[in-house]
Amino acid sequence: MDLFSQQQSQDSAPLAFRMRPRRLADYIGQQALVGPGKPLRRMAETATVRSMILWGPPGVGKTTLAEILANEAEAELEHMSAVMAGVKDIRAAVERARLAQSQGRATLLFLDEIHRLNKSQQDALLPHVESGLLTLIGATTENPSFEVNSALLSRARVYVLKSLSEDELLQVLRQAIADRESGLGKRNILADDEVLAILARAAGGDARRALGLLETACDFTTPEGEGERLPREALKEVIGHQASAFDKQGDHYYDLLSAIHKSVRSSRPDAALVYIAQFVQGGGDPLDVVRRLSAIASEDVGNADPRALPLVMAAWDAFLRLGDYEGQRAIAHAAIHLAVAPKSNAIDRAWKQAKAFVAEHPNLEVPTYLRNAPTKLMESLGHGHGYRYAHNEPNGYPAGSSHDCWPENLPKADFYEPSEYGQEARFKQIMEWRAELDTQADRGERGN
Repeated sequence: MDLFSQQQSQDSAPLAFRMRPRRLADYIGQQALVGPGKPLRRMAETATVRSMILWGPPGVGKTTLAEILANEAEAELEHMSAVMAGVKDIRAAVERARLAQSQGRATLLFLDEIHRLNKSQQDALLPHVESGLLTLIGATTENPSFEVNSALLSRARVYVLKSLSEDELLQVLRQAIADRESGLGKRNILADDEVLAILARAAGGDARRALGLLETACDFTTPEGEGERLPREALKEVIGHQASAFDKQGDHYYDLLSAIHKSVRSSRPDAALVYIAQFVQGGGDPLDVVRRLSAIASEDVGNADPRALPLVMAAWDAFLRLGDYEGQRAIAHAAIHLAVAPKSNAIDRAWKQAKAFVAEHPNLEVPTYLRNAPTKLMESLGHGHGYRYAHNEPNGYPAGSSHDCWPENLPKADFYEPSEYGQEARFKQIMEWRAELDTQADRGERGN
């Protein structure tokens, strides 16, 4: 390809590709990793790159960092995707690395989507990473501790990359507008800060997306003097409906469910609604939210508001009966109620303690007076003898420790301890009153 053809190819490439920085000095974002004295900057300065996994959302500079580090270390860069590359491709890269090594050059293997690496790929790769023939730079949007082979993880440092801030995205956009060689500088684009801020917000922390939106927006410019004005009115056509789509098995999916749960538990209805809206608009199943709310109703609200669980079940039913649009409002209804309701985890604690108790005493015996006696033989064995029918007792309560329904020959334990909040405060009063009736009955006194 001649020089003219190369230039044509470069000019027709997407703006995000053309604006990819080649030096660390031009890199925007991730200052915790590339700032002065930080680990990746130290690697670049010393030209010594260690195996690593870069974990972060799309468009935050993982590929760019790998290319910059390879350039700073004067190393060969092998670029592969764990989805597309097979064992044969890895072996070919190993042979090229051996040749480069014989010529005194190191080889960096950039493995995109490393979380999709299969066992045969790992087996082919691991010994060469271990020997140092290949320096591995893996990139992933998923939690590597869940997805990456432990043997590879033990040989690579994990660095977490964050979504770019709005200010950082504004720097990226302004740089693209000003750059006369790779960017839009020759067109003299005129864009107010307010317009660029809208594009930055719509990009959601993704620099590649921000540059793509800017490039598309520049198709709607209007002439102004010697330049081209980017009008705010055009942004609606460019941005359209922004859905924060996510992989339903990915980290963001579970992070949003966790944020919903913790916001409701923390009694923050507005925050809960934000995360529910992002979940649903990102393609999440609204019924997944209802399932989480039903868990919250017992785990975090419980008897502090006994209406909580029936309300969630009603929202679930409403969603199925009314359909998605109206049903979403019913889910929001339930979420707000749970967030505002008084909180108690007494049920959750009691249930965990009860399960632990049974695990310690798997052969517990049911008292004979609580057993059914459907046959004469069972009746002759004492089943049901001495059982006191609560509705025939004073106060509707069979007082006294002799009728506490506890398993025979086991130490008594108290699992359920009501809180001081909401309806549970009333439950606590009732339980304390009944405990006093038990004490009076055990003394032979008649309770009131």
